[in-house]
Amino acid sequence: MTEILSDEAREFIADLHRRFASRRNELIARRAERRAEVARTGRFDFLPDTAEIRLTEWQVPPAPADLTDRRVEITGPTERKMAINALNSGAKVWLADLEDANTPHWSNVVGGQQNLYDAVRRTISLDTGGKHYELGGGPYPTIVMRPRGWHLHERHLPLDGWPAIGALVDFGLYFFHNARELLERGSGPYFYLPKMESHLEARLWNDVFTYAQDALGIPQGSIRATVLIETIPAAFEMDEILWELRPHASGLNAGRWDYLFSIIKYFRDAGPDFVLPDRASVTMTAPFMRAYTELLVATCHRRGAFAMGGMAAFIPSRRDPSVNEVALAKVREDKEREAGDGFDGSWVAHPDLVPVCREVFDRVLGDRPNQLDRQRPEVVVPAEKLLDVAATPGAVTEAGLRNNVSVALQYIEAWLEGNGAVAINNLMEDAATAEISRSQIWQWVHQGVRLEDGTPITADLVRRIGDEELARLGDPERYKSARDLFEQVALADDFADFLTVPAYELIQ
Repeated sequence: MTEILSDEAREFIADLHRRFASRRNELIARRAERRAEVARTGRFDFLPDTAEIRLTEWQVPPAPADLTDRRVEITGPTERKMAINALNSGAKVWLADLEDANTPHWSNVVGGQQNLYDAVRRTISLDTGGKHYELGGGPYPTIVMRPRGWHLHERHLPLDGWPAIGALVDFGLYFFHNARELLERGSGPYFYLPKMESHLEARLWNDVFTYAQDALGIPQGSIRATVLIETIPAAFEMDEILWELRPHASGLNAGRWDYLFSIIKYFRDAGPDFVLPDRASVTMTAPFMRAYTELLVATCHRRGAFAMGGMAAFIPSRRDPSVNEVALAKVREDKEREAGDGFDGSWVAHPDLVPVCREVFDRVLGDRPNQLDRQRPEVVVPAEKLLDVAATPGAVTEAGLRNNVSVALQYIEAWLEGNGAVAINNLMEDAATAEISRSQIWQWVHQGVRLEDGTPITADLVRRIGDEELARLGDPERYKSARDLFEQVALADDFADFLTVPAYELIQ
């Protein structure tokens, strides 16, 4: 910890904070203002003031050598054993996640940075429970680190009387300790940027990158960033986001689960046309999801940027062949659709799924490292297609409501205990999927939605189901804090923008 939190590293973070915190605060306030305007007018569209950026021809810089082939990316937290498994997985990229798959316990934040430090230098190993974990012979995935979003704080590093900004802590520590080492090893400091809601937030990241490189004597353009398009406002600003990050841009990712959460959150009080059916019914073939992913591929390839597919939540079972068969089939179907649409690669959440994803993209790519040459000029996505939530097939059922309650309770309990990536019912749940579950419940209750059998969804019904699900899990007392937080974010009159914000107050 002393090495990671050296005086020099802390001063670097403090410098970033003093230079950029006020702009970040203004942009977070702007999010609420924009949402309120959309709620008032009922309208959302592409920005008229940036039409020239969308209409003119320009491209991002070519990718560095170790980011040209991204056909399989494995995602996961920076916990030590999982980091070793990810590096040994055979994937092309490891998304080292300090965000949705990580609970920001201070020990996880600092320990994750130590694990990344060791991973970059290929010295990472672990002895635990009588087992030894170490790196194999390689080749190893390129590391792309995901810091926390702009909205989260880090109270363990107070600066000038205020908590630090979590995004700047995560970025700052990783960049300070590893940027030069990565470049000397033929790689570079690469990042996935989450939760952005506008090109102005991308502009802020670009300015942070430019300043950080100068401050540490790192050549400009060494940083490369892939942006997760996982909010509905960002879907209307894909071109603009790439433009703002242009010296450092690498691509965009279809962050499907947070995108669904954002749709629910943004239009939670917009009436029945924006009420989604059971979470399990909302697939990537829903019209509004197809519009989003098609636009992403077309936008990226026009700009010379990579289009990265999302994470299928299904995970294999090494103990149950029937579960494994279903999971592999679902993942294969998902990746075949993405490869066929022109994506350059996709995510998996488990090492056993790397061969499936690789096989699918190998078949489409052949000897090519990517599909940047596959333009999609036929794709035309007006605003109404991105907003056509009402065309989503499916119903709101008791089983769907019950699953949302159970998943939210189980995930929140695990998150509070320090585990941000949790296998529940053979699906990999992280903060994004838990957000879908609790925000659907909030919307269904507050919009007066009824189950398909006519039963109204009320707070009392949700609490009764909560009692039943906790009894089924067998230890209701264990879930007391999770239950209290769940009811706060799923049933309170005011909608909490992120469950992780009040949850953060309950952890060390």
